[in-house]
Amino acid sequence: MKNLRKLILGTASATIAFASLDSIASAQTAAPAAPAAAPMAMPSMSGPSANPAPMSFDLTGSGLDFLIGKVYVTGALTGMAYGQTNALQVTADKDVYADLTNGQVIVQKTDGFFQWYVEAGAYSFPTIGVPYVSSGPTTGATFSAVPEAFVKLAFTDSFNVEAGKLPTLIGNEYNFTFQNLNVQRGLLWNQEPAVSRGVQANYSSGPLTVSLSLNDGYYTDRYNVLSGLISYGFNGGADTLAFAASGNLGTTDFFSKSGTAPIFNSDTIYNLIYTHTSGAWTISPYLQYLTVPKSALLGSATKGGSSTSGAVLISYALDDNWKLPFRFEYVSTSGAYNFLYGKGSNAFSFTVTPTYQYKVFFIRPEVSYVSAGSTTAGSAIGPAGKNTDQFRFVLESGIVF
Repeated sequence: MKNLRKLILGTASATIAFASLDSIASAQTAAPAAPAAAPMAMPSMSGPSANPAPMSFDLTGSGLDFLIGKVYVTGALTGMAYGQTNALQVTADKDVYADLTNGQVIVQKTDGFFQWYVEAGAYSFPTIGVPYVSSGPTTGATFSAVPEAFVKLAFTDSFNVEAGKLPTLIGNEYNFTFQNLNVQRGLLWNQEPAVSRGVQANYSSGPLTVSLSLNDGYYTDRYNVLSGLISYGFNGGADTLAFAASGNLGTTDFFSKSGTAPIFNSDTIYNLIYTHTSGAWTISPYLQYLTVPKSALLGSATKGGSSTSGAVLISYALDDNWKLPFRFEYVSTSGAYNFLYGKGSNAFSFTVTPTYQYKVFFIRPEVSYVSAGSTTAGSAIGPAGKNTDQFRFVLESGIVF
């Protein structure tokens, strides 16, 4: 999923490498920058606001209270159209294109000892600086029509354990367009896992939140990845500092269904994320460092590689209906592996996404720009992989119900 470049490689013989941004789904609650609407913490959202009065069915008294009880039904139906420069000119990656970005229904039980969450439907992962893959192929080639689903055992108000298809603890952006400040995912996102199968324990006490997970990382079906998150809120909740990390306990040198390259399957990745809110402003800078050991199977028996990245997500609420989010990123890579646009390449990006929302309906135009440096011919942008920049103009609209 994150690394949809390998999905593109199946339809075009070009090597497109890139990075991207993700969400820090801390203990299945909203990221520090994204307070969730009651009564549900999932799905975590920082972009269009969740429906404050979601549809629910109270089946209490049916004899299945332990399994069912009160069930909430929410979801998103969204689509986008875009125009861009330096398109790959295959499949969905044309100069101009339109597609469904989300057709998802979410059903969940949020109270009692036994809780659960199921998200189902079609989706795509538009990402800046890389070819777009439409929702049909994306859904089938990544996490299936049920991308996230898990059960949760709430032992106490402060401690719970989850198992299933879980959103990652890594990064500062979420997976699906309707969850995020921007329509497209950013450069850091594609270096990160997105959905992992495994088990996760979560603990919270006042401003402190801790999560620890044993999972299959980049959806490899090999359960040898340990990831964790610790966050602490201060200044009355106006500031949050979070540290997240994920590492492979062994080596996973093969392609996973999610489309990730083997180099990411065996990586160790770290995040340091700070979030500040003040009035209409939310500012969240974060750093990301990724390292991959040398591996003859991956093509390098002499040295590994690393990627050092930084990003800042900014949102200003003009009024109750209008929001103005910005995103700035820079990624620098080194070593034996192609993490971006060729070995040792780097890139800068800028994205702005004015957003209007009225009740459950939203519409948002977006302009993004990517500029790459130290690229390798055939691994950069455009139909021949030789271009070094790309503008993309996007318009997404839909409902979150």
